[in-house]
Amino acid sequence: MNLTNSPLPQKAVPFLYLYIKRRPWLFGSVFVIIMGAASAAVGVQYAMKLLVDAMDSTIRSSANVWWPLGLFLALMTVENLLWRLGGWQGSRAIVASGVDLRLDLFEHLTGHSMRYFNQHFSGALGNRITSTASATGEIFATMFWRILPPITDFLGAIIVLTTIRWQMGLGLMLAVLFVASVLIIFGIRGRRIHDYYARRSSDASGKMIDVVSNVWTVKAFSARYREKNRLSRELNREAKAHRRSWMYVELARVIHDLCLVVTGAGMLIWSILLWRASSISTGDVVIVSTLTFRILHGSRDLALALVGTAQQFGIINETLKVIAQPHSVKDPDAPSALAAKSGHIVFEQVSYTYPDGHKVFDQLSFEIKAGERVGLVGASGAGKSTLIGLIQRLDDIQGGQILIDGQRIDQVSQDSLRANISVVPQDIALFHRSVFENIRYGRPEASKEEVYSAARDAYCDAFIRGLPKGYRTIVGEKGIRLSGGQRQRLGIARAFVKDAPILILDEATSALDSESEQEIQSALASLMQGRTVLAIAHRLSTLASFDRIIVLKHGKIIEDGPPDLLRANGGPFAEAWHLQANSLDN
Repeated sequence: MNLTNSPLPQKAVPFLYLYIKRRPWLFGSVFVIIMGAASAAVGVQYAMKLLVDAMDSTIRSSANVWWPLGLFLALMTVENLLWRLGGWQGSRAIVASGVDLRLDLFEHLTGHSMRYFNQHFSGALGNRITSTASATGEIFATMFWRILPPITDFLGAIIVLTTIRWQMGLGLMLAVLFVASVLIIFGIRGRRIHDYYARRSSDASGKMIDVVSNVWTVKAFSARYREKNRLSRELNREAKAHRRSWMYVELARVIHDLCLVVTGAGMLIWSILLWRASSISTGDVVIVSTLTFRILHGSRDLALALVGTAQQFGIINETLKVIAQPHSVKDPDAPSALAAKSGHIVFEQVSYTYPDGHKVFDQLSFEIKAGERVGLVGASGAGKSTLIGLIQRLDDIQGGQILIDGQRIDQVSQDSLRANISVVPQDIALFHRSVFENIRYGRPEASKEEVYSAARDAYCDAFIRGLPKGYRTIVGEKGIRLSGGQRQRLGIARAFVKDAPILILDEATSALDSESEQEIQSALASLMQGRTVLAIAHRLSTLASFDRIIVLKHGKIIEDGPPDLLRANGGPFAEAWHLQANSLDN
């Protein structure tokens, strides 16, 4: 099921119902089986009453105890078989829903704009998905085995007691409804406490992940104990919220225990008085006492299950509030696929403003011809990175339009757009997978020979074969086991494999030494052949062979032309060129 254009429910109940609807027969069978098992359990108690009455006969030799005993054993066998069958079916429903849920949340999460990911802890987002799957499993399991059985027991017990004495059935029903209502209201009033604990737990987890993911910085600035103290404050706040949530549940247990003593004692005294008056049998006393305590214990389990479920709902609601937000960048209802052949890019009156109100571009217009190699130059904050992000539609513009080969990029699917763009960023992102998998990530269907050829073109085949397991070597989280230059080469090899008509270079040689840079420049020259290239480079010499340079300042184009012409004009590009040349000479 593709949820890219289908918003996820932002409340827990409709969200959970979404997964019940996917497997109605499986969930329905679990409900029927569990109700059957609970009904059989009540039947076992009734069979015991019949057996006691038969054994209480004054003439023991003529007492027929065998058929009540047979009924008792048969119902007990059916009860256990149904519980085991319910466990098997329930596990299938819960596990399958957990897989679907995590995939759906992952798909929706990855559909958010890059601005969204800049505002949230990435590790905390992953933890939210995992904790939501666990909470959902807990809710379904609670529904199956801690909520449905007591309700079935309650209905069955009322029917049985009504056959003995209708006043007893009515009395037990009113007592249980009163106890359950008190605990349910108590549980609902505690949702705020449980929701607050869920928020504190998520925040603490996110901050822990943030510190661990930046462990190098922690060590470099001798900040271990400083960060420990900071985490201590956060974890203590979480612990305080956890204790409040926990003690609220314990208070609910105290309330129920008091109700259990009063109601249980009352029903038992009532039945004994009726027995002494010969109004009911010994077996009736047995079943009244056993069913009363069974139902009252069940009502406690039910009420506490509802209180515990409120905690799980808090976790799910907190996750949905963060992850299930509507996407700010959406595909159209009927997106077409981008048919990029030559890579002709046009910006027409493009306006873009950050969420804080800072305007980056105001009616920016320019054109990049097919196969043209264009360098983007400007001081930090000029809008270079924002511009290449908008071409990839990592965020949406507020005015104008961007076209590639005559197609508006907001009218095609995001996946088809990005499939036609290769990007070599400044910081290469690698997965904790093998070198081979990381290179082939650009085009999963690429053959082994295509991967090896791309590695040779990127001048990284030699060092790869020198690794402990060659192309099967695991690079570590974010490629930590490789040097910066090695990671950069793998990123370039990945672009070779992708073979897209548009190539974006964002400081693609920034992590390389001079000798390696010369090799990579040769590789990039080959990669750029026949492609439209847009490159950001602070080292202006890397753009000397480009067809054109666009100089940006505060989101406006202040110079545009061939590098030789701009150098001769004596403008901002020429000044920056000479400044860099003089610094190298010195």
